[in-house]
Amino acid sequence: MKNLLPSLRESNRYVAFELISNNKIDSKEVEKGLEKEILGFFGALELAKSSFKLINFKKDKGIIKVNRKYLSKLKAALTLTNNINNKKIMIKSLATSGILKKAKSRL
Repeated sequence: MKNLLPSLRESNRYVAFELISNNKIDSKEVEKGLEKEILGFFGALELAKSSFKLINFKKDKGIIKVNRKYLSKLKAALTLTNNINNKKIMIKSLATSGILKKAKSRL
Protein backbone atom coordinates (compact mmCIF):
# COMPACT_ATOMS: atom_id res chain seq x y z
CA MET A 1 0.00 0.00 0.00
CA LYS A 2 1.42 3.37 -0.99
CA ASN A 3 1.78 6.25 1.42
CA LEU A 4 -0.20 9.44 0.92
CA LEU A 5 1.52 12.36 -0.70
CA PRO A 6 2.42 15.13 1.77
CA SER A 7 -0.05 17.48 0.10
CA LEU A 8 -2.91 15.04 0.80
CA ARG A 9 -2.12 14.35 4.46
CA GLU A 10 -3.94 16.07 7.27
CA SER A 11 -1.61 18.57 8.90
CA ASN A 12 -1.45 18.87 12.66
CA ARG A 13 -0.72 21.68 15.07
CA TYR A 14 0.79 21.36 18.51
CA VAL A 15 -0.47 23.63 21.29
CA ALA A 16 1.78 24.14 24.29
CA PHE A 17 -0.29 25.02 27.35
CA GLU A 18 0.01 25.65 31.07
CA LEU A 19 -2.57 24.40 33.56
CA ILE A 20 -2.99 26.67 36.58
CA SER A 21 -4.59 25.04 39.62
CA ASN A 22 -4.30 24.84 43.39
CA ASN A 23 -4.74 21.06 43.24
CA LYS A 24 -2.41 18.47 41.76
CA ILE A 25 -3.84 16.91 38.59
CA ASP A 26 -2.23 13.99 36.74
CA SER A 27 -2.08 13.52 32.97
CA LYS A 28 -4.89 10.94 32.80
CA GLU A 29 -7.27 13.32 34.58
CA VAL A 30 -6.28 16.17 32.26
CA GLU A 31 -6.77 14.11 29.10
CA LYS A 32 -10.15 12.70 30.18
CA GLY A 33 -11.31 16.09 31.45
CA LEU A 34 -10.34 17.95 28.28
CA GLU A 35 -11.97 15.29 26.09
CA LYS A 36 -15.14 15.60 28.15
CA GLU A 37 -15.14 19.40 27.86
CA ILE A 38 -14.51 19.37 24.09
CA LEU A 39 -17.22 16.73 23.71
CA GLY A 40 -19.61 18.95 25.66
CA PHE A 41 -18.83 22.08 23.65
CA PHE A 42 -18.62 20.69 20.12
CA GLY A 43 -19.98 17.13 20.11
CA ALA A 44 -18.64 13.68 19.28
CA LEU A 45 -18.22 14.28 15.54
CA GLU A 46 -16.08 17.39 16.02
CA LEU A 47 -13.97 15.62 18.67
CA ALA A 48 -13.33 12.72 16.30
CA LYS A 49 -12.50 14.96 13.34
CA SER A 50 -10.13 17.12 15.38
CA SER A 51 -7.93 14.09 16.22
CA PHE A 52 -7.32 15.55 19.68
CA LYS A 53 -4.50 13.92 21.63
CA LEU A 54 -2.58 14.92 24.75
CA ILE A 55 1.05 14.29 23.78
CA ASN A 56 2.98 15.36 26.83
CA PHE A 57 1.99 16.57 30.32
CA LYS A 58 4.45 17.17 33.14
CA LYS A 59 4.48 19.65 36.02
CA ASP A 60 1.34 21.52 34.95
CA LYS A 61 2.56 22.04 31.37
CA GLY A 62 1.71 20.00 28.33
CA ILE A 63 1.29 19.69 24.58
CA ILE A 64 -1.90 18.89 22.69
CA LYS A 65 -1.93 17.61 19.10
CA VAL A 66 -4.90 18.69 17.02
CA ASN A 67 -5.89 18.85 13.35
CA ARG A 68 -5.04 22.24 11.81
CA LYS A 69 -8.67 22.93 10.85
CA TYR A 70 -9.83 22.62 14.47
CA LEU A 71 -7.14 24.73 16.15
CA SER A 72 -9.38 27.72 16.84
CA LYS A 73 -12.11 25.49 18.27
CA LEU A 74 -9.58 23.78 20.55
CA LYS A 75 -8.34 27.14 21.82
CA ALA A 76 -11.93 28.20 22.52
CA ALA A 77 -12.58 24.98 24.44
CA LEU A 78 -9.37 25.44 26.46
CA THR A 79 -10.40 28.98 27.34
CA LEU A 80 -13.90 27.91 28.40
CA THR A 81 -12.69 24.97 30.51
CA ASN A 82 -12.72 25.96 34.17
CA ASN A 83 -12.86 22.68 36.08
CA ILE A 84 -11.73 19.08 35.76
CA ASN A 85 -13.18 16.50 38.17
CA ASN A 86 -14.58 19.33 40.33
CA LYS A 87 -11.13 20.91 40.66
CA LYS A 88 -10.96 24.55 39.62
CA ILE A 89 -8.43 25.16 36.86
CA MET A 90 -7.38 27.72 34.29
CA ILE A 91 -5.66 26.77 31.03
CA LYS A 92 -3.28 29.23 29.40
CA SER A 93 -2.12 28.62 25.82
CA LEU A 94 1.62 29.31 25.61
CA ALA A 95 2.43 28.67 21.94
CA THR A 96 1.21 27.00 18.76
CA SER A 97 3.50 25.26 16.31
CA GLY A 98 3.40 22.92 13.35
CA ILE A 99 6.48 21.08 14.64
CA LEU A 100 6.49 19.07 17.87
CA LYS A 101 10.12 19.87 18.67
CA LYS A 102 9.45 23.61 18.51
CA ALA A 103 6.39 23.25 20.77
CA LYS A 104 8.48 21.32 23.32
CA SER A 105 11.11 24.06 23.33
CA ARG A 106 8.46 26.63 24.28
CA LEU A 107 7.36 24.81 27.43
